[in-house]
Amino acid sequence: MDGILIVNKEAGFTSHDVVAKLRGILHQKKIGHTGTLDPQAQGVLPVCLGKATKVSSLLTDTDKAYEATLLFGLVTDTQDAEGTVLSVAADQDRNQFESVSEDATVMDGRVSDLTEAKVRELILSFIGKSEQIPPMYSAKKVDGKKLYELAREGKEVERKPASIEIKNITILFVELPRVRFLVECSKGTYIRTLCHDIGQKAGCGAIMETLLRTRSGQFTLDEAKKLSEIQQMQEEGSLEECLIPVDRIFETYPKAVVKDDHLVAVANGNRLQKDWIRVDREEQDAELFRIYDGEGKFYGLYEAAKEPGFLKPRQMFI
Repeated sequence: MDGILIVNKEAGFTSHDVVAKLRGILHQKKIGHTGTLDPQAQGVLPVCLGKATKVSSLLTDTDKAYEATLLFGLVTDTQDAEGTVLSVAADQDRNQFESVSEDATVMDGRVSDLTEAKVRELILSFIGKSEQIPPMYSAKKVDGKKLYELAREGKEVERKPASIEIKNITILFVELPRVRFLVECSKGTYIRTLCHDIGQKAGCGAIMETLLRTRSGQFTLDEAKKLSEIQQMQEEGSLEECLIPVDRIFETYPKAVVKDDHLVAVANGNRLQKDWIRVDREEQDAELFRIYDGEGKFYGLYEAAKEPGFLKPRQMFI
């Protein structure tokens, strides 16, 4: 199969687990995911099959949207509910939390000092561009080694801050010590770290309790399928109905149709003269085109060449 499958990842699976299970379901080796989701996170995970693996990096670089639950009153080493508690707020009983470190400290801040108005103002203050330090428990690499591997060895290393953008936050409800919100953000944003940073600014700590990715680029939860649904559709022979063709992610570029006399040139990935294609008049001067034949078969992306009147292949999918 060639195309993009939108998986609704369930808690307990890593992104690599999803790929491994799909290889077993589809009996296909050439499969790749488009960005890591934490094991306990759920939601949209686009997976590329066959020739679509060529666009995996493009899908990784897209904006994301999440629904998250933040819990005030503690700090963990993973910045979420799965980690060891390192600190608790002054008015919190450490015995209510599991996996508390023997060296856990008590913070000066109190959850009881928070009000709904203060919390709303605090969380919304994170909208905009900023620098975020990646968590130790993440797949980012330092000197060729993944941070989570170092963290499991008990090591903590210096991490360079990354530029991120929180584009919008919508607070769904505030029931202290919990807050549930929607966040739209740039690629590479860690929602766990966002929750941690909100807690640090509040003075009483916070972790991410739950996470649901609702959108990855143009793909939403509405079109995502759980692994059990994918397996059932495969057994029924209907899986291709929900397989998204590669050209859908390039819909913002104008469509050009190669004239029949020059199909051999595009099939071989050769340069094309502009008068070999048919394209809407208002789009003739575009810099990038989606190239098809007369029957609607997608060949790839072509861009304007340095030599006037010619197009050269940017990326082929035949």
